[in-house]
Formats: sequence, structure tokens, C-alpha cells
Amino acid sequence: MISKIPKFFQKLFSTNIEWRIKTNEKAIFLTFDDGPVPEITSKVLELLKRYNAKATFFCVGDNIKKHPDCYKSILEEGHSVGNHTMYHSNGLKTSRLDYENSVNECAELCNSKLFRPPYGRLTKNQLKDVKTKGYRIILWTVISFDYNKKYSPALCLRNSLKLKAGDIILFHDNPKAEKNMLYCLENVLSFYSKKGYCFKSIV
Repeated sequence: MISKIPKFFQKLFSTNIEWRIKTNEKAIFLTFDDGPVPEITSKVLELLKRYNAKATFFCVGDNIKKHPDCYKSILEEGHSVGNHTMYHSNGLKTSRLDYENSVNECAELCNSKLFRPPYGRLTKNQLKDVKTKGYRIILWTVISFDYNKKYSPALCLRNSLKLKAGDIILFHDNPKAEKNMLYCLENVLSFYSKKGYCFKSIV
């Protein structure tokens, strides 16, 4: 699997989608999908605090509804959030109207104009609808593959140590990814902190 999105592919779709963040700092942008899930997101927040790191959490509306206190903690600790649809909708398997409704329903709980399509998938019409509503569509430069049961924590870490300034890395704060993600996250924080990088949220 390719963990870093090729530059030519990023440029091809850069008009409507952001794959990395323009910055003059040695900054990396950590992102987490699918939460909040209290027993996992809380561990992520503890690690981020330890390294004085900020991140962006792309939240599923149904999880915000189930765990409002955990969602509140993300905001109170100075991180940013983004819309990840109400029910983790796969754009390629969801009608245009149902997808729009899922985005709108999540928006009632998540006050943000950042959006990440689940699985990174959406149709041309869905993309148009999301952009019309004023969202910034954020994907990623590097994916850790923390959710992949076939990957060991060490392999996920190897995938993740390819970051440069302005890169966006994708992790998941969900049960499927917990073991790989926590191992990988702590080592990424330690490795890049020693190299003089900071970790910022997308705003």
C-alpha cells in the first residue's frame, strides 16, 4: 500500500480538495477520523497534551450525539473539529440527497466548515454540494493504515515517518485502530518533536 499520496495526484485535485497545508513553519497536521469515542479519544488527548500538540478531529455526528462530553473535551483542549457526516456515509454507496442530509445532520452538532468524506470517497455532485455549502474538503498527505488488521504497529509507524512540513497525516480514534494508532501516534510525536517540528490543528 502507498502511504503517501503522490504529488502529481495532489496537484490534479488541488482545486477542490486540500491534501496538505501551506505553512512557513516546521508544522505537521495530525488528524483523527471517526470519533469521538471516549475510551480512545481520551487517550489521544492525553498524548497530545503531553507533547503540547494540537490536532483536528473529523467527527461522526452520531458519535458526537452519543458522547457529547468527549466532544466538548476536544474543543476545550484547543483542538479543531470537522464534519465527517452523521453516519460515516460512503459517498459512492449513498444517494446525493441522503449524503447531503447526512452532512447537514452532522453540521447541527459540529460547528465547523472543515469536511472530510468518509473513506475519502464522494461523487462529483456530492463534492459540488459540499463546496457550495462553503466547506473546505480536507484529505491527507500520509495515511498511517492504523485501521488495517494486517498491519503491525511497527509497520504503521514506518508508513507514518514520511512527513514533511505542511503534511497532513490520517489516524483513526476508533476501536479498530486503537492499538496501532496509539503506538504510532506516540512515536510520531516523539520523533518529530526531537526534529524541531510542531503539531498544529487545521483552522
